[in-house]
Amino acid sequence: MVYREFCGLKLSALGLGTMRFPTIDGDDSKIDEAKVEEMFAYAIENGINYFDTAYGYHRGESERVVGKMLSKYPRESFYLATKFPGYNIENFKNISGIFESQLEKCLVDYFDFYLVHTVSENNIDAYLDPKNGLYDFLVEQKKNGRIKHIGFSVHATLDTTKRFLEGFGDIIEFCQVQLNWIDYDYQKASDKLALLAERNIPVWVMEPLRGGKLAKLDGKHEERLKALRPEANIPEWSFRYLQSFPSVVVTLSGMSNMQQLADNIRTFESENPLTGEEINELYDIARNMLETVPCTECRYCTEKCPMALDIPSLIKSYNSFCFSGSVSRATKALEELAEDKRPSACIACRACEQVCPQTIKISEVFADFTERLK
Repeated sequence: MVYREFCGLKLSALGLGTMRFPTIDGDDSKIDEAKVEEMFAYAIENGINYFDTAYGYHRGESERVVGKMLSKYPRESFYLATKFPGYNIENFKNISGIFESQLEKCLVDYFDFYLVHTVSENNIDAYLDPKNGLYDFLVEQKKNGRIKHIGFSVHATLDTTKRFLEGFGDIIEFCQVQLNWIDYDYQKASDKLALLAERNIPVWVMEPLRGGKLAKLDGKHEERLKALRPEANIPEWSFRYLQSFPSVVVTLSGMSNMQQLADNIRTFESENPLTGEEINELYDIARNMLETVPCTECRYCTEKCPMALDIPSLIKSYNSFCFSGSVSRATKALEELAEDKRPSACIACRACEQVCPQTIKISEVFADFTERLK
């Protein structure tokens, strides 16, 4: 197992995420504990010492099961992370009670890592509001030794991330970001990495395989990668990509079966980061995967649009949405725009379509985008 240094600790570069445990009868709240026990034993035997859970995972059952599994091992042999669930504003009324319940469910006296969970435009004001008291609570718990290291996970825009760091930055020791070779550009993970680098904040990675979407590619794309690294399976490319970033300390993977776990551990037995040529190959594949609508960004269309819409940018958002299927992610991206600059502002005059070299039915694309986000 490859290890990374952090504040004098030796953390496994591969962390076990616990949001996608095997379940019984497809019920997210019914975790298959027998299979999980086998996975934890294999993970620990093969060097994983970082385990990441959260208050809401598996409808509140993940923390309990993680605590039960880790209670079989010496407390000093593993590092446990969980998070304060500020994505639900109601939870700010009971910060202390939630924290105590998390300790109880996880069967521990302290958390090695505790995160402000999923900072976003929907909860940033609540996180920053001193009346809610989260900042002071975290400082107190760290002083008392019940939290060893404080961090945050983020799905927000760059500006919101900056706002959070302005309020919490002096106690933040690490940041968990969504990073993979699709999101580096299309979800602007690159901008967040630059911001964190400016502040010397180490990076934890979530969604390295984009929820499994990067574990298997179209045949023609797989052939391109096999030509460069015949011995590497497709998920390995995503992990080797992340090994190319010096700021990445822990890469979390929500492995849901033994085969995934064994394969990923095998990958992290060594460091073999991608070359510049290989990274560019991934980025080219990413562009192909996301280009559902073949816009070349010539911008002839924008010169004709009476609503002054940034048509190429909106099409890029549409392509990303079609790939990910995430309504919430697409909605957040569009909420950054004024209402009269969103796809719903298109008046279907078709002036843009008359000059589009790709003959894209732009008005139909925007109508579809608007309808699918309702």
